Amino acid sequence: MEKLDDVHEIAIEAVFAALESSPQGVAAAEVRNRFRSFGPNEIQEKRRTPLSIKFLKQFFNFFAILLWVASGLAFLGEYLSPNEGNLNLGIAIVAVIFINAIFTFYQEYKAEQAAEALKRMLAPVARVIRGTQEREIPAREVVVGDVMVLAEGDRVPADGRLFEQYELKVNNAPLTGESIPQNRSTVPERGELIESSNTVFSGTTVVSGSGKAVVFATGMGTEFGKIAGLTQEIKEEKTPLQKEISFFIRVISIIAILLGILFFFTGWVIGRDFTANFIFAIGIIIANVPEGLLPTVTLTLSIASQRMAKRNALIKSLNSVETLGSTTVICTDKTGTLTQNEMTVIKLFANEQEFAVTGSGYRPEGALIANGQPVPDAEMGALEPFLKTARYCNDSELTVKEGRHVIIGDPTDGALLVLAKKLTNAAALEAEEEERLFELPFSSERKMMSTITRGERGTAVAYVKGAPESVLSLSTRILQGGEEQLLSVADRVRLEAVAESFEKDALRTIALAYREVPVQERYSAGEVEHDLVFLGLAGMIDPPRAEVREAVQKCKRAGIKIVLITGDNALTAEAIAREAGVIEGDPVIVEGADLNRMSKGKLKAILGNPEIIFARSAPKNKLDIVKALKEMGEVVAVTGDGVNDAPALKEADIGIAMGAGTDVAKEASDVILIDDNFKSIVDAVMEGRTVFDNIKKFVTYILTSNVPEIVPFIVYVLFRVPLPLTVIQILAIDLGTDMVPAIALGAEPPEADIMERPPRSRKERILTVPILLRSYGFIGPIEAAAGLLGYWWVLRAGGWVRGMELSFTDPLYIKATTMCLAAIIICQIANGLQCRSIRNSVFTIGFFKNKALFIGFATELLLIFGFAYFFFFQRFLGTGPLELKHWLFFIPFAILIFVLEEIRKWLKRRLERKETEKGNSPARTTSS
Repeated sequence: MEKLDDVHEIAIEAVFAALESSPQGVAAAEVRNRFRSFGPNEIQEKRRTPLSIKFLKQFFNFFAILLWVASGLAFLGEYLSPNEGNLNLGIAIVAVIFINAIFTFYQEYKAEQAAEALKRMLAPVARVIRGTQEREIPAREVVVGDVMVLAEGDRVPADGRLFEQYELKVNNAPLTGESIPQNRSTVPERGELIESSNTVFSGTTVVSGSGKAVVFATGMGTEFGKIAGLTQEIKEEKTPLQKEISFFIRVISIIAILLGILFFFTGWVIGRDFTANFIFAIGIIIANVPEGLLPTVTLTLSIASQRMAKRNALIKSLNSVETLGSTTVICTDKTGTLTQNEMTVIKLFANEQEFAVTGSGYRPEGALIANGQPVPDAEMGALEPFLKTARYCNDSELTVKEGRHVIIGDPTDGALLVLAKKLTNAAALEAEEEERLFELPFSSERKMMSTITRGERGTAVAYVKGAPESVLSLSTRILQGGEEQLLSVADRVRLEAVAESFEKDALRTIALAYREVPVQERYSAGEVEHDLVFLGLAGMIDPPRAEVREAVQKCKRAGIKIVLITGDNALTAEAIAREAGVIEGDPVIVEGADLNRMSKGKLKAILGNPEIIFARSAPKNKLDIVKALKEMGEVVAVTGDGVNDAPALKEADIGIAMGAGTDVAKEASDVILIDDNFKSIVDAVMEGRTVFDNIKKFVTYILTSNVPEIVPFIVYVLFRVPLPLTVIQILAIDLGTDMVPAIALGAEPPEADIMERPPRSRKERILTVPILLRSYGFIGPIEAAAGLLGYWWVLRAGGWVRGMELSFTDPLYIKATTMCLAAIIICQIANGLQCRSIRNSVFTIGFFKNKALFIGFATELLLIFGFAYFFFFQRFLGTGPLELKHWLFFIPFAILIFVLEEIRKWLKRRLERKETEKGNSPARTTSS
């Protein structure tokens, strides 16, 4: 059996010969051989890592191993020196490991169900002819050479070449993304296989008509299967945020370990005993490691994903939230994303005049405009035959679902039906419908459709619509000024010119005509479609969404390039792109056939242009474009809704599927747009940028408390004083009091200029020098001073002198460490307020705008009061009650932090203004 690369180009006899088959199908004995050779007609799924293994891996990453070592050391410390709190510490660290594992697993886990979705889309059963017998079999048993029998409503089980068809139309949307039903034929034709009209493809559906096709590909050999193969070959990459968090944790952890080792040996050199040094080293490591970081990041991403859901963007992978914010290129579809996916008539030519039609989409509201003015009702009568033809030569239905007008049937029919309802007066619409007697369905040979209805005078009227050249060639008269006149050569030339001008404007152009015919039971095309009275032309388009233009401009201001990739023709693509504002100058337009012959170097050169359109694109074209953009260093977001989009959606940094799209596209994507709206993408990008900003804000907040957590251990070793802050108290800050305000900072609303900044560089870090300087060199030391001074005050007031030993259970020691702990927590409230913006005053961004933060502060205060006064916390943390004077002691330090930060921000803004006045416009980020 020969392999057919040109199955659509050769005669059907040659196809049967190559496949060793016939119109009677394959013999039963041969079927078994072919099934063994080609395998079942289904998508072969690559083996996946079990969920249990994925979960276990979370316990053995770098961060987890570090914490396991720390917990082991804590348990060892308990063994060496019992009843000093190390047992509680070890248990707490193990709990942290489990919490982080659960959160990280949830964060990283993404269901790879693209292949399963492809399987679901394949027909479960198929009707085939084998050995002259027609039978129904499971779709997985279809083999190459089988003859498929197709009827309306069937899902095609395999790829086949048609050899018999009657008015067959198929919906290729699952494969190509274009939802307009396609006419089929049996005639050989040259060109791309996916665009050929003599083939049917696995997973597509039969809209109307019937046919027979010989199978030339099954399973992974079908166009569906090839896309599944491409999708499975794509390796899952870490998102920019995952890479950045990993880098951040590595840096902080290495610093923690090095400091732990350094101070262990420092203590050893100055004569501290091994056990004390050991506990000290553990404390240094624990104080530096941000144990609460991963849960905080995950909760922040969850909050952002909930905000996005309210804006109609459903997040499947939490890490995708931030990646959206770093997007530099959006590769977008046309249909349904930039456009409404509702064909709309916007121009008419009738009665020797061109009209504009207002209103958009399927809502039957609008007016007819001539020379810039609405056409009076008195003059609408001349258009009655035109509107009747639009209404009655039509198989669609306009209905309302959930408050929205929708069309059941062909979109072209729908556009004409809506036109008729817009422009026909209410009385005429409410009158009894003309009785339909017969229909001559559209065929690709005739390129027209006719319906015959019973007329008012006992006669019948044939209403005809179709391609302008076809209808015009069968017309002998024309309706002008309400009267029928002979169609002259000059009339034909003028009408052809109008049709051409409509098509140059990227309008799908339909001609309408009618004639009276005798009443009879049946009609043929030859009897009806001649001597027609030409009525006019209707030009329709799928219009851009009203809000798209503003969203596109917002993208451009944000430094994001938009690349249009569509299966539509170049003319239509350019017209929509221009109207939506995607292009404003002279774009580079590349068709799929040219892209197939293009080198990667040339493709990258083209992608360097500011305005690009890819038309007539096949699935592999889209994938190649995404790969090239990623190799150029771009962060790529891709939209799609069809099976053809799945590989590109999975390859992209961010795959964005349409809510009305296929299961395959949704499973391969990271984000699902519930409303299929480009504006929702832009809103999601803004949320993504806000997330990165906010992660920096709470990282700054979390790191600041590291200094007052570390300094007590340094004092403990160098000055031989009782340890001012225990390790378990450090965990109470990191996993307790700091958590809620940190999460609230993650929910901070976007700053006003968030979409005026360029996309962040891949090299931009969460951990920057300005953040480290602010945390470790400015605010952190003030908090450390507050904690140590409070600790020292309580000790001295209690009669302690240097050299006096205090046990961990001594009431004076408990009160002193509680004082240090409370000082850090109270100072963190002032720090949290100022972390809301790195450059703007809290008074200009809205002091109470982030209500969640004040809930966080209230939680923080409740916790520290609980630590001080509740027995459970006292026993677990080694804390005790404080007096009013102790609480008042912290207030000046909190005020100092607040005021100094306001001064720093004022100086920063002043410096930026001076730079701007000099002509050096500084790039503003949250870290600078």
